[in-house]
Amino acid sequence: MYVEAGEAALLFDAGISGSQARQRLARHGIDIHRAAAVLVSHDHADHSRAAGIYQRKFGLPIYATAATFRVASARYRLGEVEDLRCFHAGATLRFGKVRVETIPTPHDGVDGVAFVIDDGRRRFGILTDLGHVFGDLDAILRSLDAVLLESNYDPKMLEQSHYPDLLKQRIRGPHGHLANAEAAELLLGSATRRLQWACLGHLSQENNHPTVALATHRKILGPQFPLRVATRYEASDVMEL
Repeated sequence: MYVEAGEAALLFDAGISGSQARQRLARHGIDIHRAAAVLVSHDHADHSRAAGIYQRKFGLPIYATAATFRVASARYRLGEVEDLRCFHAGATLRFGKVRVETIPTPHDGVDGVAFVIDDGRRRFGILTDLGHVFGDLDAILRSLDAVLLESNYDPKMLEQSHYPDLLKQRIRGPHGHLANAEAAELLLGSATRRLQWACLGHLSQENNHPTVALATHRKILGPQFPLRVATRYEASDVMEL
């Protein structure tokens, strides 16, 4: 995820290859070297496995908690990272006048966080891999102007999938992911008129589909709620505030 806020340009997570990241940004006229840093949310492969490449190939500093980096480095052989800047989950990072709040999550990563980017005028949340709807999410959503929110799975699709029972239990358990209806109910109860749009993200390839996610959210939120969906397979359109 690429975010420009004020004079800061930031990348969030490193789950796709460096070449893919560079090419996808280039399609929007963005040079990946414009980014000031890569912020890693947690140690799972789809968020961290290319962090070493981003640092060595593009010279980007890597921000992660010490536990996240330690586990990801061992598990995915991230290689040498010369510019690693560790933070504690819950800390606020500063990039010039832009603040990035890190929010501890109950997801089953070793030390996972979600993010809120604040440029002093607008607040954008990157809320994925949440585990479950935990206490702070209500207040966080009420403070946002826009959000990328995980809407990971459809329960019926998950139940009928080829996934082993243990993995199904993990996904729908308290340290897994939010189902479509859970994400929609969270927006229904917590979003205010301040929220310009919500983008549904982190959709499961096997257990969800954009049309299913949108239909579930529309049923709960109504036709007027400003919804978008991030595809898994290519760069999304630029979304502005």
